[in-house]
Amino acid sequence: MTTVLTHTRLLSARSLRTLSRQPAYLFFTLVQPMVWLLLFGQLFRRVAELPGFGDGSYLAYLTPGVVVMTAMMSAGWSGTSIIQDMERGVLDRALTSPVRRAALVNGSLAYQTVLTVVQSLIVFGTGLLAGARYPGGARGVLVVLTCAVLLAMVFAGLSDAVALLVRQNEALIAVAQFLVLPLTFLSSVMMAPALMPAWVGRVARFNPVDWAAVASREALRADPDWALVRDRLALLLVLAVVMGWLVTRAYRSYQRAG
Repeated sequence: MTTVLTHTRLLSARSLRTLSRQPAYLFFTLVQPMVWLLLFGQLFRRVAELPGFGDGSYLAYLTPGVVVMTAMMSAGWSGTSIIQDMERGVLDRALTSPVRRAALVNGSLAYQTVLTVVQSLIVFGTGLLAGARYPGGARGVLVVLTCAVLLAMVFAGLSDAVALLVRQNEALIAVAQFLVLPLTFLSSVMMAPALMPAWVGRVARFNPVDWAAVASREALRADPDWALVRDRLALLLVLAVVMGWLVTRAYRSYQRAG
């Protein structure tokens, strides 16, 4: 266990050093979320006046949704670093070294966790500066960060597994693009459930993006339904564990085929 933790720390530190040398990457990952948050928050602000939308402004409704959407979008590109390591021969050397396979998975997820927390705090802080207010306080914000991290682990695990199986950036990008927008619009990220078509609401119940968005908004309320929050967090945690297992299997498949 100590060896796995040591290898995980070293691998995640390697990824963080790469990020520190290219801070522009963090900026570019936030451009689209900021457009969604600031532009859509103003463009659709009158939606909050519709019957059934609920209390609060549209910006306050949208901000936690954009936080979880950012986590999904950023994590969806996680596999590109694996493909780069494949092309440079780094991955093959790692797999023939004493590095534990679990550390390869954990290192990627630990890096994605740090990146997600930084991105989430920036997006959430921007929403607050723009006028969003939440009675849930620091505890609610902590739940939002937890939801974002778990969702990031789900999609980082999926992205890494796809990268190990397809081994091409083009195919990985196609898969990521295929998932991001449908999962966003088939959730309550942009629109209150009461105002969505019934069939979208039914689909959203099986959508991890919606689980994260619902739990985040609920935790930010003055009187949250903690049972609802707990259930959504549990679903995200189970799915994250499944994706971690999937990545481990994908590494074994890659090594056997290598």
